[in-house]
Amino acid sequence: MKEPVRIAVVGAGLIGARHVEMIGRTRAVSLASIVDPSDAAAVLAEAEAVPHHPSLTEAIAAGGFDGVLLATPNTLHVDGALEAIRAGLPVLVEKPLASDAAGALEIVNASEAAGVPVLVGHHRRHNPIIQSARWLVDEGALGRLTTVQATTWFRKPDYYFDVAWRREAGGGPIQINLIHDIDLLQHFAGTIEEVHTFQSSAVRGFDVEDAAVVTLRFASGALGTINVSDATAAPWSWELTAGENSAYPATNESAYLIGGTEASLALPNLSIWRHADENSWWAPISATRVPIDTDEPLVRQIEHFADIIRGDAAPLVSARDGLVAVAAVEAVKRSGDTGQTVRIADIC
Repeated sequence: MKEPVRIAVVGAGLIGARHVEMIGRTRAVSLASIVDPSDAAAVLAEAEAVPHHPSLTEAIAAGGFDGVLLATPNTLHVDGALEAIRAGLPVLVEKPLASDAAGALEIVNASEAAGVPVLVGHHRRHNPIIQSARWLVDEGALGRLTTVQATTWFRKPDYYFDVAWRREAGGGPIQINLIHDIDLLQHFAGTIEEVHTFQSSAVRGFDVEDAAVVTLRFASGALGTINVSDATAAPWSWELTAGENSAYPATNESAYLIGGTEASLALPNLSIWRHADENSWWAPISATRVPIDTDEPLVRQIEHFADIIRGDAAPLVSARDGLVAVAAVEAVKRSGDTGQTVRIADIC
């Protein structure tokens, strides 16, 4: 068996602590150190019996690890990723890759120039459900894709907005939640060329939106919609349907629909709907369920990162993929603010 790859986790907040937990579930990786200036990080490092460093600079000077898992606030992703790349350390950057496309492009350019791989933490791509769905699309089971749809409705509690920045521009579902859906729709249907967004803050009246409807035009000619709201009590979101995170109550509903000329697919339950005999709306239509694997996506992601560090794999979600997702979200927000259709090429 191969020796475990040593990982320094930078950022010991909610997601960083969860990554530490996931590292403990696999033999492919060992936790080398925790990097975060907080007292809580020092306590976590002591509990995990690993060194604690207040900064990535000090951690790199001390050495003892093969790669960096960057789980800091979004605004710190660029500086952290660039420092890791300069040190020749492969880095897994939590999504989004950066706060804006300009920052994401800095990471892409540095990674490609140095030949240091970057994996972006769009962990849903590592879910066996998503990988099965992508295989079905690639194999032509749906025919030519015509349209895709994502529903992301959930109700954030009132106390969530006691934090000021969550009431301000940039703190809403477009820039916090939507990047997951954008990344997956592009994973299935290809590159988004342009978007048009309607957004509203009518429910809470904050500066930030509480609902948005986005129309998408893909380079393939397929069209799509994303309907997102964090003010709607509903079961139709990935968090409440996929069962990835036990913090959310699970439902049996669907969050994504992928439509093709021969069949359509509902996710996450992997139901393929197709007509019997004749491919016509007058013919009976029924669903077939594809068996579902339930492996933990975050564990699969960290094991994939270990393969990248060893040189055995290329990133499933590259820095350039992360850039495309960030640019698409930036376009969505710009369209919502201006009322104009926005081309992704105008962003990056």
